[in-house]
Amino acid sequence: MFDTATLATYLLAAAILVFIPGPGTAWIVAQSAAGGTSRGVQAAFGLETATLIHALAAGLGLSALLATSALAFEVLKYAGAAYLIWLGIKAWRSGAPAQEADAAPARTQVSARDVYLRSVMTGVLNPKVALFFLAFLPQFVHPERGMVWLQFLVLGGLLSMIGMLNSLMLSFAVGRFGRRFKAGGGRWKERLTGSVFIALGLRLAVQQRS
Repeated sequence: MFDTATLATYLLAAAILVFIPGPGTAWIVAQSAAGGTSRGVQAAFGLETATLIHALAAGLGLSALLATSALAFEVLKYAGAAYLIWLGIKAWRSGAPAQEADAAPARTQVSARDVYLRSVMTGVLNPKVALFFLAFLPQFVHPERGMVWLQFLVLGGLLSMIGMLNSLMLSFAVGRFGRRFKAGGGRWKERLTGSVFIALGLRLAVQQRS
């Protein structure tokens, strides 16, 4: 499906893009700081699921709609921004006061399913990611080789694997570092997470298509 030169070039470019800090990095760091390594890993699986969804959507031509329709882009952008800001406000409100942190640990816990689904939604509702796939992946797709959608999915899968590796390293590093601050309770963790969510939402809200 891919010749060696094309695949090697793609993997190098994908690795460079993945390891450059961005919103995904901030999301993993915030989740790991709030809930430890396991929560960061759950978030990583969610983000990489979104990566595969975007890759498949690009292969099916759905991402082209965002590139050509200003309305579709704006609707998805503001939906994603509102979702992130809502998560941030929710995290801030759920942070227990420092003196109550030890007495009410359950209030700052989030289920693995919720973390995963939130991460999927965060990735899917970012139109910039969709446009990135539309601009980046086609450079390595060869229609003459057939099954274009499968080529997109394979490339997306490779990108997802590299992204997962990066996210796992971040999760373990931040989770290990975060354990030194258990005395701070759940309050600072949830508020840190909430602040990152709100910042990401505001950043997404002001992004332009170009």
